[in-house]
Amino acid sequence: MKTRKRYSVLALLAAGGIGAALGFVLNEPRPAVALARASAVAPAPAAQPAADGKLRIIFFGAHPDDSEYRGAGVAMKWAKAGHHVKLVSTTNGDIGHWREAGGPLALRRTKEVVEVGRQLGVATEVLDIHDGEIMPTLENRRIITRLIRQWNADVVITNRPNDYHPDHRYTSILVQDSAYMVTVPFFCPDVPPLQKNPVFLYSSDRFQRPNPFRADVAVAIDDVIEPTLDALLVMESQIHEGGANGHAGLFPDDEAGRQRRRDQVRKDLARRYVGYANSYRDALVRYYGQDRGRKVQYAQAFEVCEYGRQPSEDELKKMFPF
Repeated sequence: MKTRKRYSVLALLAAGGIGAALGFVLNEPRPAVALARASAVAPAPAAQPAADGKLRIIFFGAHPDDSEYRGAGVAMKWAKAGHHVKLVSTTNGDIGHWREAGGPLALRRTKEVVEVGRQLGVATEVLDIHDGEIMPTLENRRIITRLIRQWNADVVITNRPNDYHPDHRYTSILVQDSAYMVTVPFFCPDVPPLQKNPVFLYSSDRFQRPNPFRADVAVAIDDVIEPTLDALLVMESQIHEGGANGHAGLFPDDEAGRQRRRDQVRKDLARRYVGYANSYRDALVRYYGQDRGRKVQYAQAFEVCEYGRQPSEDELKKMFPF
């Protein structure tokens, strides 16, 4: 039986001499930085960005597609209003495909999400930790804590810890474990602690045990649904080809077959956001009023984590100024 060689993105860059790829990770207006960071290496110290009166939001997802699926619409709305948004993948996605793996897949998926971020108008970062292998270690807690501090976050969003995938669960736990530590001066003292604890939020999910998701905030994304779908369709390895559970016939070789697949995927994605609007209709009515709330077609919803700062209803409305 053939064994697949596995490479980290950093090793691939070093071995293959493709230093031109550096900078794929941070899709920001300022100069690009290194492509990825290994789990055993802390991010370089960085000064917190100057306050400009705009919100600073950071999403954490386990793989290069999770933050995008869970946050794309609302992320675009924040970005269009001039707020600062960053999408972080805590693993490099290097086993998330049925046909390919290793460094080449990690690079492919990184390029996909960077392009998604460019279209959304947000920053993107992919950590160089193997897909399927992230653990809630002290070193990884330091990495997450530093990223939240460096972004000077007002709002931190991740998935809930009751989830089918170990990478999803442990990413959530790492964010939870950072929820207090971001304010502690002598934990990761190389990056200044946050003076005000962010609000930590969970994105919506279908899991019922030990407790179902509760929609504390629901956001209408009707006005950005088309460009949101355009952006998400860039993730061809996951959406069209099916990721780890795909197969050869899913995305045909002929252009007509591929277009049929693209159209179907687009409809399926749109239905996902329709489903959120229907599931969290009460929250939409609470935020938008009876008339408008009943008319929302596409939505995303979030639950306030009991860790971190506990916002009032008025504060939540200021954080989602839509």
